Amino acid sequence: QVQLAESGGGLVQTGGSLRLSCVVSGGRLIINEMRWHRQAPGRPRESIASLTGRGDANYHDSIKGRFTVIRNNGENTVYLQMNSLRPEDSAVYYCSANVWTATTGSNDYWGQGTQVTVSS
Repeated sequence: QVQLAESGGGLVQTGGSLRLSCVVSGGRLIINEMRWHRQAPGRPRESIASLTGRGDANYHDSIKGRFTVIRNNGENTVYLQMNSLRPEDSAVYYCSANVWTATTGSNDYWGQGTQVTVSS
């Protein structure tokens, strides 16, 4: 059973930093792509960053230059390093992954989300 678990959210002041973690577990697996998303109250969920298995990263314009996706292949973990945080970054942050296993093939999985709140 593939599972994703996020951590690292919290309360931070404007201009501060946080590092979110997303750990993928579930035995022998291959992670094809990982994504970070966020959802603010009253707004739709949006995809903000992605990282392919080859290490190619893409970022939403709203976070370019401030957020970085980092992957630790050995630990099946992806991080979202968030710097220069702004109040408008406040949201629940989710990670998702397209994961292949020998028994289930390739499927998309989601974590439970972690709250990030940036105070002004």
